[in-house]
Amino acid sequence: MSDPGQPTLDQLRVFIAVVETGSFAAAARKLNRATSVISYTIANLETQLGVTLFDRLSTKKPQLTLEGRTVLAEARSVSHGIDNLRAKVKSMLRGIEPEVHLALDVMLPASRVMDALKAFRKEFPSVSLRLYVEALGAVTQIVLNRTATVGISGPLDVDVLGLERIGVGFVQLVPVAAPDHPLAGGSHAPGAARSHIQLVLTDRSPLTQGHEFAVVGTHTWRLADLGAKHMLLKEGIGWGNMPEPMVRDDLAAGRLVQLDLPDCKGGPYRLQAIYRTDTPPGPAGHFLIEHFQAQDAKTPIAAW
Repeated sequence: MSDPGQPTLDQLRVFIAVVETGSFAAAARKLNRATSVISYTIANLETQLGVTLFDRLSTKKPQLTLEGRTVLAEARSVSHGIDNLRAKVKSMLRGIEPEVHLALDVMLPASRVMDALKAFRKEFPSVSLRLYVEALGAVTQIVLNRTATVGISGPLDVDVLGLERIGVGFVQLVPVAAPDHPLAGGSHAPGAARSHIQLVLTDRSPLTQGHEFAVVGTHTWRLADLGAKHMLLKEGIGWGNMPEPMVRDDLAAGRLVQLDLPDCKGGPYRLQAIYRTDTPPGPAGHFLIEHFQAQDAKTPIAAW
């Protein structure tokens, strides 16, 4: 046969059941069918495909042939695809969005992100997630332009119409530098940090253009990536504010030290869940917002 026939979904699922249970009789019990029906279904599937799926001669229990193993992988893929399709349609019929686009501020602690996403996966296994990680006003910008439905944004002290904002806590920022940096030892007079390079995270959106956040240095290096800033700080190239959870291990190990600067003490970086008022999120998006709220409610301030 040069052109195999079209197997049915039922034939493929009977085939998978035989493999998973180990025999035609066990598959019959699992599917609540007669053993003869299982044998007939497999025989028809082999005839349609033009290949032998099981070796029935050399062993008492049916063993997959080489062709059978190849077909099994594809059969499972088809079966899972149909299951996923039905789950997505079922969710849509219940009003659950098929996909959520979520934008997160880069300062949000990784532990909070992982906790929320694991809970989301468990609660909405059929809902796809598209994740964006941005800094400062860029989170708000991609919610405003409808790239993301829900955002977890840092403080945006400018007036933005058409957005709902819900507080979800904060992350503590601390000024740090490498242990051999000139600012690393002891306390300093006001203005001492101005003569040293301050590493500053830049905003890729126009929303906060011209605004400065905790910038006291007259000599700044601006970076669009928090990971790159973290690397440069550990290498002794400048000083800067970092989210405490991200540098906690570095502080404990002595790779970074917290600075005592009277004009740059760090402090709380407020976090807000945001979405457009004209396109509020569905159940899956609301679940994420509520989960970030619950994290804030049950986490002691000292843990940030």
